[in-house]
Amino acid sequence: MESMENWLQKAQVLNEALPYIQRFHGKIMVVKYGGSAMVDHELKKSVIRDVALLKLVGFRPIIVHGGGKEITKWVNKAGLETRFVNGLRVTDKETMEIAEMVLNKINKGLVSMMEKLGVHAVGISGKDGTLLKVDKKLSKGQDIGYVGEIKEVNTELLEKLLNDDFVPVICPIGSDDAYHSYNINADDAACAIASAMGASKLAFLTDIEGVYRNPLDKSSLISEMTIPEAEEFLASGMAGGGMLPKLQNCIEAMKAGVSRVHILDGRIEHCLLLEFFTDRGVGTAIISDTEKRYYHE
Repeated sequence: MESMENWLQKAQVLNEALPYIQRFHGKIMVVKYGGSAMVDHELKKSVIRDVALLKLVGFRPIIVHGGGKEITKWVNKAGLETRFVNGLRVTDKETMEIAEMVLNKINKGLVSMMEKLGVHAVGISGKDGTLLKVDKKLSKGQDIGYVGEIKEVNTELLEKLLNDDFVPVICPIGSDDAYHSYNINADDAACAIASAMGASKLAFLTDIEGVYRNPLDKSSLISEMTIPEAEEFLASGMAGGGMLPKLQNCIEAMKAGVSRVHILDGRIEHCLLLEFFTDRGVGTAIISDTEKRYYHE
């Protein structure tokens, strides 16, 4: 039997969450779901439970998911070659068909998990309701096939789903003016959707703890950065690998009106709850240069 001290600690956690629930009740939160949290079944359940809780306490979450590892697996099973140009997957017609199939399968699986928790969810792609309109994306002038760059977000469908009390679960497939399907980088899709919807928060679930001043020094984790600090960090050349485009997305989203952007380690169970509901979050938060982080207020 648990001691009174343990019960009091649980009560304190709930009490600590109250001001955050009050502040963000009714606000839109976009969660970009990817990395290990998508392939580890227990982490997957943890993320979906977290999003369900956000919904049930009054937040308005939107999930945007990737599926790169699963796409690669099925491309290889089909005997096709996986090629990348400047870090972007070359997507020919056959690869595009596989990507769309795999992403839709992942999409419906996430919807089922959400529904099992008693939260109504709807799985859509960026083609539905012309949600994501794209142009062909080039990689330093090179044609990389059916890879799209978002030029417009039609928010009408998302607004209707949110108003009807559904959680939208979005896979990053868009269409061009001729209604051809294009694969979209999930980070780009989440950033564009959060910006267009005026989201209060955009959270990227990743396979790293956050942004480090020195990647080799775990004590150099940056818990918060203003927009100028993030731009200075990018200019310094210290942001390497996949962090470079992710930080660029964060800055663009903030400049487009998103209140706060979070880079979280999706391998940590309940990282969303720790970041959103406690006085000391996890990961790195990008904040406005004119405000302190909200838990300091």
